[in-house]
Amino acid sequence: MKTILVVSTLDTKGVETSYLRDVIKGLGKAPVILDISMRQPEGAKADIPPQEVAKAGGSAFEEILASGERAKNTAVMTRGAQAIALNMWKEGKLDGIIGIGGSTGSLMATDVMRALPFGVPKLMISSTAALPGMSTRYIDIGDIALLHSVIEISGLSDILKNVIERGAGAICAMADVSPIKAKRADEKKPAVAITMLSPVEGCASGVREMLEAKGYQVIGFSAAGISDRAMELMIEEGFFDGVIDLAPGGVIEHLVGGMKDAGPNRMEAAGKTGIPQVISTGGVNYITPPKSKYTEEHRARKKYDLDKFRTWLRASPDELKKAAGVFAEKLNRSKGPVRVVIPLKGWTNFDMPGSATYVPEEDKVFVDELKKGVKPGIGIIEVDANIEETAFARALADALVRMFN
Repeated sequence: MKTILVVSTLDTKGVETSYLRDVIKGLGKAPVILDISMRQPEGAKADIPPQEVAKAGGSAFEEILASGERAKNTAVMTRGAQAIALNMWKEGKLDGIIGIGGSTGSLMATDVMRALPFGVPKLMISSTAALPGMSTRYIDIGDIALLHSVIEISGLSDILKNVIERGAGAICAMADVSPIKAKRADEKKPAVAITMLSPVEGCASGVREMLEAKGYQVIGFSAAGISDRAMELMIEEGFFDGVIDLAPGGVIEHLVGGMKDAGPNRMEAAGKTGIPQVISTGGVNYITPPKSKYTEEHRARKKYDLDKFRTWLRASPDELKKAAGVFAEKLNRSKGPVRVVIPLKGWTNFDMPGSATYVPEEDKVFVDELKKGVKPGIGIIEVDANIEETAFARALADALVRMFN
C-alpha cells in the first residue's frame, strides 16, 4: 500500500486534516499525519506528533511552547519535519506528500516538500496560493503542485470537503506513478541538461535535434533564475550525464542583483560531480535589474525590450570583466572536462551588426579576461558565427560529443 505523508498543523486544522486522512484512506492509500503545530493540539491525533518533530529539529516541544520567538520555532519545526520526511523517503516509506494550511502552514509544508527529491509527488492545498508573491515562495525550485482552496480552510462545509477530496484524489493518483530516478550506470542513452532563453532558443533547439540524432536525451531548463537553480540541484542528485550551459547569465545577474539571479552556486554542480560540461555565453552580456532600482546610469545604457514587461540592459565592461573572473573561478574547480564555446558575432538573436546593443568590442572584454583566468586544460573555442546560427549549434553539440568519446 502506498504511503502518503500528510503535513499539517493540528492545533488549527485538526478537523480538516482528519477528513483529508480519511479520504486518502478510502482511496486505498496509507496516510501518515505529521503535525508541525507550534501550540498544543487538541482533539485530532498525529502519527508523528509535534514532540517528535521538535526533537528531530534539535529542540524540545516544551521549549517551543514556552518560547515567543515565532521565526525560531518555525525553523525548528520545519527542520525536524524535513529530516523525518527525507528519512521516510530513503527508507521507502513515503510515496507522496500533501500539505493543507494557510500562509504559515503552506510555507512550512512546502519547505518540507522541497527537501524531497525531484519526482516525489508533492501537493499543497493552500488558502493563500493566489496571494501576490506567495506561490513563487511555496514552489521555488520544487516540483510542487498547488491547489488553491479559494475559501478558508476552516470548518467542514460541503465546499471545503470537495476541495479536500480533489486534493486527496490528486495526490493518490500521483503516487501511483513511479517517480523518476537518477541515472543508472547501465543506461545507454545519456541525459544532457541544457539551459535556454527565448533570445537563444533557436540554438537550443538546434543542439537538441543534433544530440537526439546521436542517441542523447536533452532536457531543457529556462535560465531565468529558477529552473536553472533547479537544474543545479538535479545535477547533484545524479540525473544528468552532461551539461550544455548555453545561457549562464544567472551568474552575472547574481553579481548585479538582476531579475534572473540564480544564486551564488550557479554553474558549480557539474564541476563538483565531474560530468562533462560545455559553457557558452548566451545573454551573458545583458543584465536585468528591477526597474524600480534603476539608477541614472542604468537609464543611460543601451537596451533591448524583449516585450512590454522585460527589458535587457547592456552589461558594462567592468561588469563583464568581473563576471569573467567568477566564471573562471567556478570552472577552475571542475573535476570533469570543460569546454567554453563562444560566438564571435553576437550572444543573442538580436545581437547583430546594426543593432544598437551590438557591441562586440565590449564582449571581447569578457573573453579576454576569461582566457587569462582559466587554468590549462579548459579549452576555449571561438566560432565565427552568431549564437543562433546552425554552425554555432553544431560546435556546441560536437564539443560535448567529443568529451563523451
